[in-house]
Amino acid sequence: MVRRLITVFPTSIRPRMRKIKWEELEEIRIRIGWPVELIYSNHNEWLGNYDSMIDRKCLDEMLNYITGYSAFSMEEELKQGYISMEGGHRIGITGHATYEPLGLGGELQITNLVDIGGLNIRIAHEKKGCAKELVEHIRKGDSIYNTLFFAPPGVGKTTYLRDAIRLIAEERKCCVIDERSEIAACVHGRPQNDLGRRCDVLDACPKLLGMKMVLRSMSPEVIAVDELGKPEEFALLEEMCSSGVKVLGTIHAGSMEEIFRNKELRELLEKGIVERLVQLERLSDGSRKLCVYDGQGGKIWENT
Repeated sequence: MVRRLITVFPTSIRPRMRKIKWEELEEIRIRIGWPVELIYSNHNEWLGNYDSMIDRKCLDEMLNYITGYSAFSMEEELKQGYISMEGGHRIGITGHATYEPLGLGGELQITNLVDIGGLNIRIAHEKKGCAKELVEHIRKGDSIYNTLFFAPPGVGKTTYLRDAIRLIAEERKCCVIDERSEIAACVHGRPQNDLGRRCDVLDACPKLLGMKMVLRSMSPEVIAVDELGKPEEFALLEEMCSSGVKVLGTIHAGSMEEIFRNKELRELLEKGIVERLVQLERLSDGSRKLCVYDGQGGKIWENT
């Protein structure tokens, strides 16, 4: 994992990258005009001082390594603002966006991202066992409750979802719709992360298409998806649950109040479709506080 990540950096700073502490590293921020920023679970560091600032040449060199000298081949990923790497790592990208109207509804779509000025390399960590205790509180007999993990970005929802899938897929047939290749980190169809012996993965497929596909063809007992958010995704979630399939997923939210302010989520909770909510919170020492709630917002369990 470390060796592959180091190869996307300019050759001039690779020796320093080899010496950093990778174990608890969560993000690497690259910005033109500033040194490389290393973000750990409970602090951040700078790689060098103002004599080590990233310039346009350095950033362009990184983009060549990341895209294999073919930015055109990554055009669709660039429109989404990120590029997925082997190992489940994701590189967020900022720059000058061009856009155009999408259909007649007035919604806009990004057509290109140029003059790239910043990168955010989010480090994927496989932490086996991190969800062992909480999974016991989302079990329902020999199955599970329909469960959504929630937290702000970067707290670890995908890490805990991945481990929950691994534990559940030892017993139940699971299908993962891995739209951003972050859960399983498949290479040539084979997951690099351990998702359990009864898990099948549909890699790099949009959630709406993928959920419908596996529902028709794979007879899943559990479907897992990352980063639900669109109204049509919540509508399909209700349809799947009504057909007897259980769902594990993640959403962006910072509190139970935010959950209940979301119209689609509130309706799913009121109908009893979503039965468990798992909140993740980063503590000052970098550890995670976990709380499990029922569909009415009542706290069932917490780890601290």
